[in-house]
Amino acid sequence: MAFPNLVLLLTLFSFLLLFRSTQSKLSADYYNKTCPKFQNIMQTILAEKQLSAPTTAAATLRVFFHDCFVNGCDSSMLIASNAFNKSERDANVNLSVAGDAFDLITRVKTALELECPGVVSCSDILAVSARDLVVMVGGPFYEVVLGRKDSRESNPLIVDKNLPKALTPMNELLSLFSSKGFSAEEMVALVGAHTIGFSHCKEFANRIFNFSKTSEFDPAYNPVFAEGLRKLCANYTKSPAMSAFNDVYTPGKFDNMYYKNLQIGLGLLSSDQAMVTDNRTKPFVD
Repeated sequence: MAFPNLVLLLTLFSFLLLFRSTQSKLSADYYNKTCPKFQNIMQTILAEKQLSAPTTAAATLRVFFHDCFVNGCDSSMLIASNAFNKSERDANVNLSVAGDAFDLITRVKTALELECPGVVSCSDILAVSARDLVVMVGGPFYEVVLGRKDSRESNPLIVDKNLPKALTPMNELLSLFSSKGFSAEEMVALVGAHTIGFSHCKEFANRIFNFSKTSEFDPAYNPVFAEGLRKLCANYTKSPAMSAFNDVYTPGKFDNMYYKNLQIGLGLLSSDQAMVTDNRTKPFVD
């Protein structure tokens, strides 16, 4: 198998799509009669967007995970805040999500509304977008069942406790994923989505500046990598948007390099690097 962890990851994404979806009958051909051009329209817009903004794939995959992991794949992550209600989208952990993902979904939804008004849900658009963009950047194909409905509610108060963060300790990470029905091996596979995309310097600054009394940076880092990050992020407090690729070797390719990087001290986030040293997760990284 070419991508053992990543094939498992995509299988798990398929499982995520079934969260809280029992209220409707899901099928791969759900829109065949009601919106037959659904896939073609999506493919055209996705390709154009990814070519013009290569961060779109990683951003969309992140939005998809954040949407599904909190309260099921109901597109509540896509609801914008207004004067009367703050939404999941504006919860602290979601503020750093690249806007390309939201722009993409808006473009696709607009085009589909012109073709078949009121038919295709944003939840399905997000799910298919995540899958197709993964394929575009080198990942394997997996089937997406369709027919889920969109939520009309979005509560930012339930977000933080339901999403993993860069500094979350391993015990808490394993507990969080377990509460969603995922094993340690499955957690390692899902975190493999970091094979594409980037993280802002503030997410790993604690590892590269004043790490301890004896070391400026986390000794788990490859020293050359650490020095490069220190230079890159030197002014991150003045420029919050400064960031680094999660996968320094193949940042735009959906592959297994992410796991190889962890084993040679090139894991960007502490929560990722911890998977190499914790006996509960290490076998699945190796």
